[in-house]
Amino acid sequence: MTLTHRTNGPAALRPAPLTWLYAPGDRPDVVGKALGSGADVVIVDLEDAVAPDRRGYALAATRELLADPQPVPVHVRVHAPRDIPSLVSLPGLVALRVPKVTHPTDIARIVEISAGLPLFPLLENALAVEHAYAIATAHPSVHGISLGEADLAADLGVRDDRGLDWPRSRVVVAARAAALPPPVQSVHADVRDLDALAASCARGRAMGFLGRTAIHPRQLPVIERAYLPTPDEIAAAEEVVKAAEADEGALALPDGRFVDAAVVTGARRVLALAARRR
Repeated sequence: MTLTHRTNGPAALRPAPLTWLYAPGDRPDVVGKALGSGADVVIVDLEDAVAPDRRGYALAATRELLADPQPVPVHVRVHAPRDIPSLVSLPGLVALRVPKVTHPTDIARIVEISAGLPLFPLLENALAVEHAYAIATAHPSVHGISLGEADLAADLGVRDDRGLDWPRSRVVVAARAAALPPPVQSVHADVRDLDALAASCARGRAMGFLGRTAIHPRQLPVIERAYLPTPDEIAAAEEVVKAAEADEGALALPDGRFVDAAVVTGARRVLALAARRR
């Protein structure tokens, strides 16, 4: 998978990853299963999923795994910057997920030791949300931003999921303003309630997110279905693209919808995602 950054050309229309599966770095057996789960991206976790006394083992096990290329893209969520130098040269590593980023200077420090790897900062407190755009534009190595909602909710004292709606919209706007891909939704912690997961994904999609991180393989098909365009959306996008190919510039479709360049670009993104259905 080729990661793209700050581009408005054809690469921006490639199908985006929709499913990102976390696996604890101190459980090589679980990581192995994650690699064969069908997830678009596997995130080996050295942070929250690993007990403090097992972090050394988790780092060593991750280094051993990523000494070879892997069948799917692998990111590592590091626990601390000191983890990074021992990871950056590994052939199986595609990108780093950096937790608890609060300021663009945090990115500057990571860039110095990350050997040009793509970085995905996680915004997990109020200050980080305030600095969302500055973090997103801190360096070309930043390939995406997203929220760490559990820590953010605790920091804000939020007691209802709707209390995170403003930070969610903030990070969606910041990513778009920085010409980054749409943010990925944070995990849904209840791995048994798939109906609630589907409803949450539908809401996230409506807010501008694209795809979601997961903590169990059973969540993956629910996330993918929620984020794939519906048959009606595909038909509408095909109509827009066909009209645009026949007549350049702004135009109105027979049903009265107005079509301009931005609408056409959105329709092409829908069709790129729709290719995953085949």
